[in-house]
Amino acid sequence: MLELKKKEAPRGLRIIIVGCGKVGATLVEQLVKEGHNITVIDQNAKRLQALTAQYDILGLEGNGASYSIQQEAGIESADLFIAVTGSDELNLLCCTVAKRTGNCAAIARVRTPDYSREVGYLREKLGLAMIINPELEAASEAARILLVPTALEVDSFAHGQAEMIKIKIPEGNVLDGMTLADLGKTISQDILVCGVEREGKVTIPRGAFRIGGGDILSVAGSRPVIKRFLAGIGFRNNQIRSTMIIGGGKSAYYLATQLLSMGIQVKIIEIRKDRCEELSVLLPQAVIINGDGTDESLLQEEGIETVDSVVALTGIDEENILLTLYAKRVSGAKIITKINRITFKDVINSLDLGSVIYPKYITAEAIIRFVRAKKDSMDNNNIESLYHMFDRRAEAIEFHLDGPSEVTGIPLKDLPLKKELLVTSIYRNGKVHIPSGQDTLLPGDTVMIVTTHTGFNDIRDILA
Repeated sequence: MLELKKKEAPRGLRIIIVGCGKVGATLVEQLVKEGHNITVIDQNAKRLQALTAQYDILGLEGNGASYSIQQEAGIESADLFIAVTGSDELNLLCCTVAKRTGNCAAIARVRTPDYSREVGYLREKLGLAMIINPELEAASEAARILLVPTALEVDSFAHGQAEMIKIKIPEGNVLDGMTLADLGKTISQDILVCGVEREGKVTIPRGAFRIGGGDILSVAGSRPVIKRFLAGIGFRNNQIRSTMIIGGGKSAYYLATQLLSMGIQVKIIEIRKDRCEELSVLLPQAVIINGDGTDESLLQEEGIETVDSVVALTGIDEENILLTLYAKRVSGAKIITKINRITFKDVINSLDLGSVIYPKYITAEAIIRFVRAKKDSMDNNNIESLYHMFDRRAEAIEFHLDGPSEVTGIPLKDLPLKKELLVTSIYRNGKVHIPSGQDTLLPGDTVMIVTTHTGFNDIRDILA
C-alpha cells in the first residue's frame, strides 16, 4: 500500500477515485485545487505513486471493487465515489459495491455502446448519480461544432436556447480595430463578448476593449442571434452536408449516428477489416471504407478535397494532427481533431489546428460540474452547467437561483462584483436576455457568468 498524509480541507467533500489514468489524474488535479479530500485507488503501483507524489492525497494500491479496499479508503464516510478505470464492467462493479457499503453518490465511466443504450436502466437499478461516456460526449461536441462550422468551439446553455461560441478574428475583418462598445452599437446589442485570448493572455473585456486581428473571442447569445452575428461579420455559415471521419472507433460510431440522424452524409475510413464489417452492420446508411486513413492517395480518391467536413478520430494523436494539417492544405473543409493526450497543449495550440476536442477533459468537466453542484446542494443556488474556456484559464458557470439571496433584486451596476467577471446572460420565462447594468437577478432565473477566477460553487461567489 502506498500512502501520503492528506491535507486538511474541512469544507471539501470526501471523494474516492478508482483509476489513475488520464481522466483520474485530471480529476485529482482539479478537485485538489477546489479543496476536496481525495483518496485514489489503483492496481498500478507506479502510476499511483506518481500521482500521490505530485498531490497531497491518500493513495491505496489494490482492486477498487474490493470491499476491504473500499473500507480502508473510508467508503462509509465518503460523499462521492468515482470509478474511471479502463474497464466498464469494473467501474460498474466498483460503484455497486460502494453503494451497498457506503451512503455516497456514485459515478461510473462507461464507454461501450451496448451499455450506453441502457444508461437509464443502469442508473436506476444500480442507483448511480451519473454514467459518463467520454467517446459519446466527444462525439456530441463534434456534432455541435459541425452545426456551426465557422466556430472553433460550441457550448449550449439556457436549456439549449443559447450558445457560447469561440471564433478567431481574421486580419482585416470588420471587427479588427473595433471596440466592444461600437460592436454593440453597429452590429448587435444581443450578443456579448465574454472573453478574449490575445498572444496567450486571457481577458474578460469591457466596452472600451478594442478587438484585433488574430484575437480569439468567446461570444454568447441566443442561437438565431449568433447566426446573424456571424453572417454580419462576414463568417460564412454554410450547412455541412457531408463528413469524412477517419478512424472507426467508438467516437466515430457515436458521431456518425448523430450526423446521419441530421441528414448528413457520412463516410468512415477504418484500417481494421473486422471493424469495418461491424460498422457496416451498425451504420447501414454510412459509407464504410476499409483502408489506411493516412494514405494520401486514398484520401484523395475518397474525396477529401471536396467534402464539407473532416473529423480525425484515430486512436493516435500524431496521426490526427498530421491528417488535420493535410486536410487544411488540400481542402476548404471544416476540420475537427480529437486529441487524447492532455500534455503538450501549448505545442498543439501553436499548430492552429482549428477545432480540437479532448475527451479526457470533457469527461472530467462533467464530473467536476456534478461535484460542485453536490457541494452546494443544500443552498438555494445550484450549478446547472460548467465550461472551462481558453485551456482552463477561465470558466463559464450557469447557476439556477431557487430563492432570494444577496445578489437578487439589486441592479447589476450596484452589485460589488469581482474584477475579471461578467454576468453574460439571464434566462427568464423561456427567453435569453443579455443584461445591462440596469438589470436585476430574480429568483427563478438561470444566470451565466464568465470569470478568470476558479472554484465558484455559488452565485454569491461573484461578489467581491
